[in-house]
Amino acid sequence: MPKYLQSMPTRHPWTFKPRLRSRAFGWKGSHLACQRLKEAVTEIKKVARMNPLTAGEGVVSLMERIWPAFQDVDTSSGALGGAVCWAQHELLPIAIEAPADRKTRDEWMDRLWQAIEDDGVDYLSMVQERWGELCRSGEVASRWADKLLGLLRTAWSDPRPGNYVRGTSVCLSSLVAAGRHQELLEVLALQRFPFWHDRQFGMQALLSQSRIEEALAYAEASRGLIQPDTAIDAACEKILLDTGRTDEAYQKYALTANGSSTGLATFRSIIKKYPGRDPKKILLELATSGFLDLALEFANTGRTDPRTLSRASRDLLKKDARFCLEVGRLAIQRILEGYGYELTGVDVMDAYDHFMAAAQTLGIASQARADVLAIATKQPEAAFSDILIRQCSFDPQAWEAPRKTITE
Repeated sequence: MPKYLQSMPTRHPWTFKPRLRSRAFGWKGSHLACQRLKEAVTEIKKVARMNPLTAGEGVVSLMERIWPAFQDVDTSSGALGGAVCWAQHELLPIAIEAPADRKTRDEWMDRLWQAIEDDGVDYLSMVQERWGELCRSGEVASRWADKLLGLLRTAWSDPRPGNYVRGTSVCLSSLVAAGRHQELLEVLALQRFPFWHDRQFGMQALLSQSRIEEALAYAEASRGLIQPDTAIDAACEKILLDTGRTDEAYQKYALTANGSSTGLATFRSIIKKYPGRDPKKILLELATSGFLDLALEFANTGRTDPRTLSRASRDLLKKDARFCLEVGRLAIQRILEGYGYELTGVDVMDAYDHFMAAAQTLGIASQARADVLAIATKQPEAAFSDILIRQCSFDPQAWEAPRKTITE
């Protein structure tokens, strides 16, 4: 192939194009839309292995089709929005690294800008955030910054709140890529209130100049009402990790920057970033920091003292009664199994009372009492089982049969 043709994308019979035509999906088409998007990502990545330039053209074509194809779909579940973000995360590096010549790159940028202008729900937010990288040169990035910088200055200088400039991230990202760091910081200073989505570019500008401490301080100063503390923590954590300050990163940000929907997912994220730290210590720190699902798992798999479990059942009742019920039951079980040092009848009754308080809160006191009775009668020779049997027997409903234990 002649050298001059290597920077020109070849025509490719993309399968995803007819599948992602305008208004291809109806109101209930979220699941199918996600599936088609995943197929498109797979197809483009496969082509990228052999022809990265053509794959870059495919990325641009897909971005152009996202809003037209998905505009009628119900996005209330968040699944489609998440799939679109994932697709951009997977594919934008292909477009960024594609060996396109200046003419092709300029055409791509114009098409992407038109897609952003047409986008009705800001699907292409990640395209905007990585605009400077997509430009691939400081000259191109500077040209895009000049298109929007005047509008941004005017909007942010206006004392009346609520002005919005489409392409704000395009402008800020372009300023970073063009090396126009001082102009970027100056326009960001015009904002009346800190807004992390924009100020993250200021942090990037400071990092580009190796001003590490200033970048950290700038990120910390971005905190405020409705600002995403987790995202700010993650940015600061990354700075510290990238500069080898691992212990500081862990102490200041690890537990908050890696928060997920469950404590277990958070734990896995942390041990992946900090392979040199003791997983057991990380697990314990998470458990004591309020990740109750991890605390319960830790209690079940370890040999936590029954008194500790009993206190947890008491102290966290207002926060999570279900957790207190399970931990309280585990405390009673551990007592009957012989764990604990120099336990007394008072300790047993405390554990029982805390367990029953959680059951009362959940409205299942009768079932809970029957459950304890079943545990104690199965171990009649265990220490303190007689105390629990007598206590449960005060309630005649505890003898009703058949009974199912609350853990079944």
